[in-house]
Amino acid sequence: MKIGTFSFLILNLSFLIIASSCAAQPLSNKKQFTRQDTLRGTITPERAWWNVLRYDIQVTPDYLGKTIQGKNLITIQVLKPETKLQLDLQEPMIIDSIFLIAQTGNASKTNLTFQKDGNAWFVTMPALTAHATPVLEVNYHGKPREAIRPPWDGGWIWTKDKQGRPWMSVACQGLGASVWYPCKDHQSDEPDKGASLSITVPDTLVAVANGRLQSKTPNNNGTTTYTWAVKNPINNYNIVPYIGKYVTWHENYAGEKGNLDCDYWVLDYDLEKAKKQFTQADKMLKCFEYWFGPYPFYEDGYKLVEAPHLGMEHQSAVAYGNKFENGYLGRDLSGTGWGTKWDFIIVHESGHEWFANSITSNDIADMWVHEGFTNYSETLFTTCEYGVEAGNEYVIGTRAGIKNDIPIIGQYGVNQEGSGDMYPKSGNMLHTIRQIINNDSAFRNILRGLNKTYYHKTVTSKEVEAYISRQANIDFSKVFDQYLRTTQIPVLEYAIKGKDLKFRFTNCVKGFGIPVKVTFGNDERWIRANEEWTIISGTNAGNFTVDKNFYINTKKVNW
Repeated sequence: MKIGTFSFLILNLSFLIIASSCAAQPLSNKKQFTRQDTLRGTITPERAWWNVLRYDIQVTPDYLGKTIQGKNLITIQVLKPETKLQLDLQEPMIIDSIFLIAQTGNASKTNLTFQKDGNAWFVTMPALTAHATPVLEVNYHGKPREAIRPPWDGGWIWTKDKQGRPWMSVACQGLGASVWYPCKDHQSDEPDKGASLSITVPDTLVAVANGRLQSKTPNNNGTTTYTWAVKNPINNYNIVPYIGKYVTWHENYAGEKGNLDCDYWVLDYDLEKAKKQFTQADKMLKCFEYWFGPYPFYEDGYKLVEAPHLGMEHQSAVAYGNKFENGYLGRDLSGTGWGTKWDFIIVHESGHEWFANSITSNDIADMWVHEGFTNYSETLFTTCEYGVEAGNEYVIGTRAGIKNDIPIIGQYGVNQEGSGDMYPKSGNMLHTIRQIINNDSAFRNILRGLNKTYYHKTVTSKEVEAYISRQANIDFSKVFDQYLRTTQIPVLEYAIKGKDLKFRFTNCVKGFGIPVKVTFGNDERWIRANEEWTIISGTNAGNFTVDKNFYINTKKVNW
C-alpha cells in the first residue's frame, strides 16, 4: 500500500489503479532533495546513537476542533552516548515539553531543552551511559495534517459514518507517523519491545488499535480511555487509532502455530454483511501460511477493522474499506476475471503482515520488498483457490498496468520511493524467477525461508536478493538489476533459417542471461539465452513462441 497516483483511463482503469492500490500518500519523483528530506530519510548522527525499544502513546482527539493532545513515552537504548538526539514531529504539530526519566531505583525526571528544525526536533541530552534504557516523555499537541484523499494523500481522518456520527482514523504510510505523534520516523528502527496506544474518546464511541485490548477505563467525565498494545516490533506508520461506532465478533483460526485469535471490528450497521464477506480471511490465512509460513503475530492476534478509507496494512489491525465487495472496489485489477472472485483488500493488505510488517525494508527506496511480494500474494491466493493456470493468468494480466517510467528502487537516504511498478512489475519479476527455478516446492521453501530468516527484522533489497539466489542456487543478481534498477524489459531476438534457430537477449544489462521455456513447432524445450547469439541446429523451429509466464519481450529478426 503505497505509491503514486496514476491517471484513470476508462478503458484500462483496472490496470492503472494497481500502482496506487491501498497505497499511502504518493511521494513525487523529485530530482532535487532538501535538508528536510535528508533529515527524514537518513540515519543522521543524532539518530544513530540510540535505538527505540518501545512507544507508549496517549492521544485525545477533539473531533470538532480537529486537534489532538498527546504524550509519547519513548523507551530508548543508548548504543553510544551523545549529546544531541533527533525526534520527528511534522508541522504544524508542536512539542510542548520533553523530560528524561532515568531507569534507576529512584526514577528521576529531567526537563530537557530542544530546538526545532522544520519537522525535526533536536534534544539536548545529559550524560548517559552505554546500554542505559531511559524513557523520553514527549508532550505534544496541535492540528495534524488532515487527510485529503486517504490512504494516498494521508494524515488524520475526520469524517462521519452514514448515520452522521464521528468516525476517525489515521493513514500515514510514506507521509510518516510523525504526522501525528513524535517518534524516530525511519523504517529501520522499530520498537523492539512493542508499543501501546491509549485513546481517550467520548463514551458514545469505541476506539480500536493494534494488538490486544489491555483496558477500557471510564473517566467519569463523558469519556473513556481504551488502551491497546502489541508485544512485537511494529512499523511506525502501522500504529493507528480507529474511532467510531464499532461492534465486534471473535473467531478462532487453527494455524501452524496453534490457535490464532481473529477479531473483526465494523460499524454497527455493517455487521451482517461483514460477517459474510470476512469469511474470506480464513481462506487467506490458510493459503498464506502454506506459502509464507506462520502468521507473524500470533501474540497480537489478527484483526480486520472497517476504516474510513480503502485499506492499509496496519499490523494486527488491518484497515478495511472495500465496501464488502469482491475485487478492488468491485473491479478486477488483472482484467482476467479472476480478480473479482475474492476481496482484494482482505488478501492484499493481509499479505503485508508477512511482507512489510514482519519483513520491513530499512529504506523506503527498497519498498518493492513490501509491494512486490504482496502483489504476488494475490497470484498465490488465486492459485490456492482456483489452480495454477488461474494464478498465472492473473499475474500476466497485471502487466498491462506496468509503466516502466522510472526504476523500481528509489534514491536512498531521502525518504524516496521508486516507481509504482513496484507492484505489478515486481510481482511479474518474482513470477519469472519462479519459472526459472521450475520447482514450486523449492520456490515455496524460499518464501517460507525468507519469513523465517528475516522474521520481525528490517532488511535491504540486496539482502533479500542474495538470499533468493543462495537458496535457489541460481545467480539472480542480473535479473534483479534488470527489473529493479532499469526500466528496460529484456528482448529475446530470434531468427529462423531452415531448421536452424538463433537467439539472443538485447535491451538488457551487461551479463544478463536466463533459461527460457519456449515452443517451436510442436516441441517444448528450454533454451539458455544471453547477450551473444546462440544457434541451435536441426530443430523444427516454425512458430517459435516463448512461455508467456516469462516477463520478457520477443522480436523476430532477419538471419
